[in-house]
Amino acid sequence: MTEFIALAELCEKLETTKKRLAMIEYASDFLQKLNPDEVEPAVSMLLGRAFPKWDQRVLEVSWATLSGILGRLTDADWSVFREAFNKTGDVGAAAKALFESSRIKKQATLFGEKPLTVLKVRKTFEAIAETSGHGSRERKERLLETLLGAAKPLEAKYIVKILIGEMRTGFHEGLMEVTVSKTFNLPLRLVQHATMLTGDIGEVAAIAKTRGEEGIKRLGFRLFKPVKPMLAQTAKDAKEALEELGGEAAFEYKLDGARIQVHKSGSVVKVFSRRLTDVTDSLPEIVEQVQNEVRAKDAILEGEVIAVGEDGNPMLFQHLMRRFRRVHEIEEMTKEVPVRLYLFDVLYVDGENLVSLPYTERRKKLAEIAPCIPLTKQIVTKDVEVAARFLETAMSEGHEGLVAKKLDSPYTPGVRGKRWFKIKPVLEPLDLVIVAAEYGYGRRHGWLSDYYLAAKDEETGKFLVVGKTFKGLTDEEIATMTRRLKGLTLKDERRRVIVAPKIVVEVAYNEIQKSPKYECGMALRFARITRIRDDKTPEEADTIKKVREIYQKQFEKKANY
Repeated sequence: MTEFIALAELCEKLETTKKRLAMIEYASDFLQKLNPDEVEPAVSMLLGRAFPKWDQRVLEVSWATLSGILGRLTDADWSVFREAFNKTGDVGAAAKALFESSRIKKQATLFGEKPLTVLKVRKTFEAIAETSGHGSRERKERLLETLLGAAKPLEAKYIVKILIGEMRTGFHEGLMEVTVSKTFNLPLRLVQHATMLTGDIGEVAAIAKTRGEEGIKRLGFRLFKPVKPMLAQTAKDAKEALEELGGEAAFEYKLDGARIQVHKSGSVVKVFSRRLTDVTDSLPEIVEQVQNEVRAKDAILEGEVIAVGEDGNPMLFQHLMRRFRRVHEIEEMTKEVPVRLYLFDVLYVDGENLVSLPYTERRKKLAEIAPCIPLTKQIVTKDVEVAARFLETAMSEGHEGLVAKKLDSPYTPGVRGKRWFKIKPVLEPLDLVIVAAEYGYGRRHGWLSDYYLAAKDEETGKFLVVGKTFKGLTDEEIATMTRRLKGLTLKDERRRVIVAPKIVVEVAYNEIQKSPKYECGMALRFARITRIRDDKTPEEADTIKKVREIYQKQFEKKANY
């Protein structure tokens, strides 16, 4: 049985190593030594996840609960935690410092506690996630207290980091794919393709360990295990999109809705959000529509759900998110916020994997199996003016813009290649993560209403602040945001709170300026939140690299001073 301390020591190595090849070497040596049943849990935890990506279980452990347990397990002054957090900005490192200064933990170590193993940590996570009903909070606390009570300081550091979903070692999923390729002597392209199909590199690694290349080659889509969606790059206009796509393309409405993936097997239908979360119960009318109108026994479909008003026009995105968050009184909400489904792609039908087919053939197949469900409105053209007029029409009907698609493009789950391009006729908004917030003034004095917005530095894994804003949200949204942020608070500084980077918001701005105020050297000018992106994970938020690219593009037509 592999001890958890070995995984924690590997994470520590990865965190202090900048060389990509060295990181892959360390991780490969570790994977080789694991037992088959340890591979997936270890890979998931190395990437900062308690469970595989497709797994719907969640731990639901708040920072208030976790900090209370850390306090009870140690006799250390909480100022030790605050000092370490101020120095590193890392909650796990602060927890380690707390454990190292604890006499209680040092005394317990003398009695030779049974060491934690990788599987013991995973099983505890499973028990926490599966605890529900009356008294579940107390049972979760006992499970977590037992787990952390058996942990060494370094183990506590990484257990805490997994719990809050902030690993920050710089070892991302792409490097793990290279590591699996090297460890099990597999072509990298095969590993990447398998990850696309299964939606989880941990599962691919486990199959590679037990069944080798033949097992990986046999992998395909599995119903009710969602896969990451294909992603689009950004083009400034139809002309640029046509140039990138070879002179002719399909242009489709980019709806102001929520992207969904629908899995059907017989009469059983499940709906998954862009984040791969099961939202079936929130969309009963979509389930019924797919059951009745999709002419296939088994299928995996992609589409967009929009909220519509009494006049049939799209409602604001925020109204739609109320549907996705609702778990009670669904029938009442279906009347209050009616939704409409539009399909735009199909990945799998009755045993046939369609992702390698050209886009035009997939679209044709989609129309055949779902003739009564509307597809996103589309034209195919080589003419820039025709595409531009189509964009104007989409905007006039209340939609976001267009998506231009290469006619012969395959479907590549999770990949942002140069086959799809989104076109929005405004300065491109950014999806950023709230990492801190301040209390407002006047009537907002009791609300966290001034938000620090951050983009991820892919090199370090840190979220770097690129601006602040108090604009964009309604009073109702600010009140809700305050409750959510208080549940994510890592450090309370009276007027300001530091929070776990969990909430993604779409941010509009006038330009990006050079700024010595922030570590990244840039700042958004006149930032305002345009919507809360509960359909996106922090991992899907925009990066510092993208912010820098937009910053540089600003100077294609004006001087850079």
